[in-house]
Amino acid sequence: MDLPTLLVSGAVAGTLAGLLGIGGGVIIVPIVTLLFEGHGVPHGMAIKMALGTSLATIVVTAMSSIYTHHRKGAVDWGLFRIMGPAVFVGSLIGAGLADIIPGDALYIAFILFLFAISAQMAMGRVGAHRALPGKAGLVAVSTVVGTLSALMGIGGGAMHVPFLSYCGIPVKRAIATAAAVGLPLALSASAGYIVGGLNEQGIPAGSIGYVNLPVFGGVVAASLLFAPLGATLAHKLPDMLLRRLFAAFLFVLASRMAYKLF
Repeated sequence: MDLPTLLVSGAVAGTLAGLLGIGGGVIIVPIVTLLFEGHGVPHGMAIKMALGTSLATIVVTAMSSIYTHHRKGAVDWGLFRIMGPAVFVGSLIGAGLADIIPGDALYIAFILFLFAISAQMAMGRVGAHRALPGKAGLVAVSTVVGTLSALMGIGGGAMHVPFLSYCGIPVKRAIATAAAVGLPLALSASAGYIVGGLNEQGIPAGSIGYVNLPVFGGVVAASLLFAPLGATLAHKLPDMLLRRLFAAFLFVLASRMAYKLF
């Protein structure tokens, strides 16, 4: 594999994980897919390997960014205790569905959803639009987020941060809490991709299921160093700037996904 490319990808993914509370999968998945295809891996197998490996790297970047956010007292552990188990179950469901669900309609709906929340984050007021739902509502939201995130190979922050912000959680606290909730999501989803790929034929060398260990190591080596940097920056930047950075990230993500349709 191309080690410099993996290290740069890990550095960018780690910084984004700490800064915006996302897992970095939006950076890792397309790059790793192209790397696998460049080494002769068929597209169908390459995307599954990229998704599984991306989710495994999110385990490490999440732990690194959580540590920095926790030291600054930004993680809402009360919300984590409700949302963490729900997102764990949802991501298991998503990993199980990865091989069988018709993806076209879901893919288009997800793109439209990202454009909508990007616009809301960019133009909406910083104040609350509504209160947080009760425990049942939080569980339902996090279960859906976990399922979709596992199918897309992302850490869940792209959905949790706008949701928490919309419900009145300050953006820095929303980012920190989303980073924490991304850990159980990534743990269960990567386990699902490992189990799901154990009996697959044609898995690239050095892999456990759909997780490739050399790629995992290359990405993690850089992301471990840069996730604390992103988390530190998140606490230094103004709330509105963070909201607009997040909106720009979501717009780029949605645009990249839409481009793949054509």
